[in-house]
Amino acid sequence: MQAYQQEREQALAKTALALMSEVGVAPTPDNFELFYTYASGSNPAMGEIIDRMISARRPFTSAVLDDLRTRCLSSARTTQALDNASSQVVATLNAILGKLDAAGRDAGDYGRALSQASGELESEQSPADLRRFVDTLVAATKTMEARTHALEDELQRSSQQVNALKTQLEDVRKESLTDSLTAVANRKAFDAELLAATADAHANGETVALMMLDIDHFKKFNDTWGHQTGDQVLRLVAGCMAENVKGRDTVARFGGEEFAVILRRTTLDNATVLADQIRAYVQSKKLVKKSTGDILGTITVSIGVAQLGPDDTPTSLIQRADACLYAAKNGGRNRVVNEAEPGELQIDAA
Repeated sequence: MQAYQQEREQALAKTALALMSEVGVAPTPDNFELFYTYASGSNPAMGEIIDRMISARRPFTSAVLDDLRTRCLSSARTTQALDNASSQVVATLNAILGKLDAAGRDAGDYGRALSQASGELESEQSPADLRRFVDTLVAATKTMEARTHALEDELQRSSQQVNALKTQLEDVRKESLTDSLTAVANRKAFDAELLAATADAHANGETVALMMLDIDHFKKFNDTWGHQTGDQVLRLVAGCMAENVKGRDTVARFGGEEFAVILRRTTLDNATVLADQIRAYVQSKKLVKKSTGDILGTITVSIGVAQLGPDDTPTSLIQRADACLYAAKNGGRNRVVNEAEPGELQIDAA
């Protein structure tokens, strides 16, 4: 059985590597995990997506591969981690209940011993009988004390296990809401936060602005320097954004090379100033190839900014901010456009 499993894994690995070579995907560990999972057939949803892409001869760009990992592998890992943690919680709670049940039986035995002793005290006893009685009572009390101390120790250990599991579950929750490459919020977290920010703003009359950012000529970085350099660009831009926002704001990877920032209690003008600050900060950075130390050039970004209106939904706000982003790109890139600037913005209502 073990030999068969090993042969199967080797066959799947060869299939995955051959397919990666065929579709022009770099043989990195992350990419291998994707195509090994595809070859094994263990993730039907991902299999359908890759099948369609291969049939349509669509390129497996860095953005596409990142999106597949986020949508198909991260959720599977999160589900498995939650299942494992839940199983451990159930096992720990069952162990605690077992210990409490045993403690209840011990207390019942001790109570019966005391009742028996009380009955014996009511009758006349010789000194020798009293001595045996006291010895028996002392022994029962010591036994009960020992069991009580043991229970306290066990419950203390169980409490520590439960706290560790709580930490583990919190880590899993954070991981499920974090983009693994850039360490900012992922699309799932962005959608939830924008929905909450929109609801709060409509209820409390607060201002909310949305910034949509796209890395200029990102494909050129990937085609010229490879996907690892492209990943470095994504991490650098995400870091620049995170360094310039406040704790109440949310920086998220929206998809591919596009990012978003939800700005609570921020007006359109202030959001525009912040957007230009981020744009200039990114441009001031130099992209350095880690292996050689060579400077590969500068990075620029285009940014669109919109402010939540009284009738806005999350979708309509995204559409307007996205229209501003495309206006910035069409206007020459490396610039910020907000919805109050003159000129028509193309907003796709679909």
